Amino acid sequence: MRKKIYYYIIFLLSAYVISCSDDGPGSDGNPDGPNPIPTDELVFPKKEMRAVWITTAWGLDWPMTQYGVEAQKNQYIQYLDKFKELNINTVIFQVKPMGDAFYNSPYEPWSLSITGIRGKDPGYDVLQFLIEETHKRDMEFHAWMNPYRIATRANNGTAYPTLHASVKPEWVVSHEKIQIYNPALPEVRQRLADIVKDLITKYDVDGIHFDDYFYPDPSSAGAMVSDVSDYQKYGTAYSSIEDFRRANVDIAIKDVHGVIATNKPEIVFTVSPAADPKYSLNTLFADVAKWCKEGWIDVVMPQLYQEIGNSSNDFQERLNWWTQYNHTAVPMIGHALYKFGDGTSPSAFQSTLELQRQFDLSRRNKKVMGNAMYSGRFILSNPIGITNKLAEIYKTPAVIPFLGREVAPAPTKPQNVKIENGQLTWNKQGNVRSVIYHFPDIKKEGIVLSITDQTSFPITAKGYYCVTNINTDNKESDPSEIVKNGI
Repeated sequence: MRKKIYYYIIFLLSAYVISCSDDGPGSDGNPDGPNPIPTDELVFPKKEMRAVWITTAWGLDWPMTQYGVEAQKNQYIQYLDKFKELNINTVIFQVKPMGDAFYNSPYEPWSLSITGIRGKDPGYDVLQFLIEETHKRDMEFHAWMNPYRIATRANNGTAYPTLHASVKPEWVVSHEKIQIYNPALPEVRQRLADIVKDLITKYDVDGIHFDDYFYPDPSSAGAMVSDVSDYQKYGTAYSSIEDFRRANVDIAIKDVHGVIATNKPEIVFTVSPAADPKYSLNTLFADVAKWCKEGWIDVVMPQLYQEIGNSSNDFQERLNWWTQYNHTAVPMIGHALYKFGDGTSPSAFQSTLELQRQFDLSRRNKKVMGNAMYSGRFILSNPIGITNKLAEIYKTPAVIPFLGREVAPAPTKPQNVKIENGQLTWNKQGNVRSVIYHFPDIKKEGIVLSITDQTSFPITAKGYYCVTNINTDNKESDPSEIVKNGI
């Protein structure tokens, strides 16, 4: 009897030792058995749209007077390959810079910048090529449009170009240095909405983007043509001509939002106003805070092009203002990449530390969900090593946040996540991509390793892993079960 009891005690002790061994459930990359680590204990990295503006007005970023088809294609691919290397995930490409178009439009002529001749067909579908190459690299393509500008000139001694056949001369105002569609006219607002509808129904763009040009700034437009007659005809409901001008732009923005929401609601509508809200409101007559409050824009991307501590347009002060009055719009921050290393720029821009400090401020702000660099050519030229600094800041990929309206089916979380033979594998369903997260320590912020169409990924680092799925709206599923490697 004593011998039986002795062996029974030995058996219990052995079972206890085995149960405490590091070789128990989960140590080989499977979930942690009966007590898995809750995913809500993990610190996921912040989602970010990482954008670059590509300017085509005057051919500044593209195509830089390159008029051959292959040269243009190669130049754009060079941009994209560099952006992909830097983990940039969005291109904001100017498709309507000067009352013209980078696609075959019934409303506006082919851009001068493409062939050197306004209205000349370049012989290929420029916009389709740009979109396909961008999407091929899993980046978003946002179509940047200037709503009113038709042309610019140095003075009255130069004639403006001939208007497109579809444009009635009475829709146009020719100031001394800038020619624009008249914002006061209902026909002009309808035309703008029609142009947007035409583009989004013909091309698979991910966003429509307006910059900061609305009513022209008198300081740069030269002698201005009076709009008193417009106010007298259309503005009886407004107490001042300034309120009338703001209302004209309000209606245009609201109409564009309506066209997007009705015809292709998955498209994101973004506006990048000037940094100073009073300048936007009282000089350009753009009440951007109102557009945010009314839900007429999805993203507000102020151009915070001055340095931290600037006496009149301090980066930090403007950041605080725009994130206080963003309302329903998601704030993202525009940075002046072009100023770095420029001898005419303030001393702060002679060091890449300024960009790091700006990113530190924007990333600490919980509302900010991305950044945009102005502009593409400075990423390639890398003045004072600014692109190298951007590579440090963007050293791992980022997930673009959900920004617009839900259209695609909601993604379900990945199933059967496991590690076998150095491969993280999982199952997924639907038209989704998968995001692979790595957490060296469950108490520290993780990183995105990859955003992929595949269902496996090679891993070597020790730590914890989980996977999510994102759909075409950038809506992300709940995270999968956590698996661990080598711990």
